[in-house]
Amino acid sequence: MGKVRFATIGSSGICEQFITALSDVEGAELVGCCSRDASRAREFADAHGAELSFGGVAELCASDAVDAVYIASPNSAHAAQALAAISCGKHVLVEKSFSANEREAEEVFRAAEQTGVVAMEAVRNLHVTTFGQIEREVAALGRVRLAELSFSKVTSRVAKLRAGERVNIFDPRMAAGALMDIGVYCVAPAVALFGEPDSVQAVGVMVDAPGCDAAEECSKIDLSGVLALGYADKAVSLAYGKVSDGKVSCEVQGERATLIWDQVSCPENLRVYDHEDKGQLFRMESGTCRRIDARPPAHDMACEISDFVDGVRGRKDLARWRDVTLGTLRVMDEARRQLGVVFPADLR
Repeated sequence: MGKVRFATIGSSGICEQFITALSDVEGAELVGCCSRDASRAREFADAHGAELSFGGVAELCASDAVDAVYIASPNSAHAAQALAAISCGKHVLVEKSFSANEREAEEVFRAAEQTGVVAMEAVRNLHVTTFGQIEREVAALGRVRLAELSFSKVTSRVAKLRAGERVNIFDPRMAAGALMDIGVYCVAPAVALFGEPDSVQAVGVMVDAPGCDAAEECSKIDLSGVLALGYADKAVSLAYGKVSDGKVSCEVQGERATLIWDQVSCPENLRVYDHEDKGQLFRMESGTCRRIDARPPAHDMACEISDFVDGVRGRKDLARWRDVTLGTLRVMDEARRQLGVVFPADLR
């Protein structure tokens, strides 16, 4: 079989990272780039060695030279663009967050199934080899009782937000905000490791989004927050933000041992501490540490692309990742409901 021929939608930094990672994947190649501005599309395609450029999604979808589309536009456009591509028989790899809400995602996955194409969310931290190592180690910890995942990273665009400028990533009309952009890196692995929670409790730091009428429903956006996920036998805490830098490692505490790792967005430096009963102590002992050789690839997005290509070729069943995407969106939908973050897609 020939290579899976990709076209991209978008021209942001994440799209450039995707193209770099794509070059590391056997059986895949970049053939085109799409932007609303035809000249911008041609410029982006030339810069990345793509033969084709498209001045709109309809033009891309009509091309017989494209097998799969990587969608890296604002979240609010993901579902409509994915549905357009699917209707023309294209496979779709959609940047996280997959869609504005769970209802839109259901529609996309249903259309993909009916058309016989593959739809998958590009959540890089679920597809790197180190996440597979995390799953194996979690299974050996004994009954898990507590887990904490954290990811906070200052965005350069926060200065514009503070100056009162409209910024896509802090615009509810773009289905954006800290939870959708950063928090998803915590929610998705929690759902993948433990399943959907029985309950969700959310608190967050909220602001009025510049350029939005405060009287409208879609006017608030989140800067940071904490989610408490409740299960019958465990509690999971997730912290996220776009206006501060987090330095805390992630951990899963089982009755036999505790697993710790760094960088929730690209897991590394895994270590396991076995439980040691040292009697009545009022401070934690360091304990014996077993380090796990876990090194993510330099271009970690290559892992999600490889899984997607394997799905397209029928070598891998991607149903699990569809279920994780839907479960993740259900958690985030409920969290947003509690926080008061409303997107236009929620009102349709």
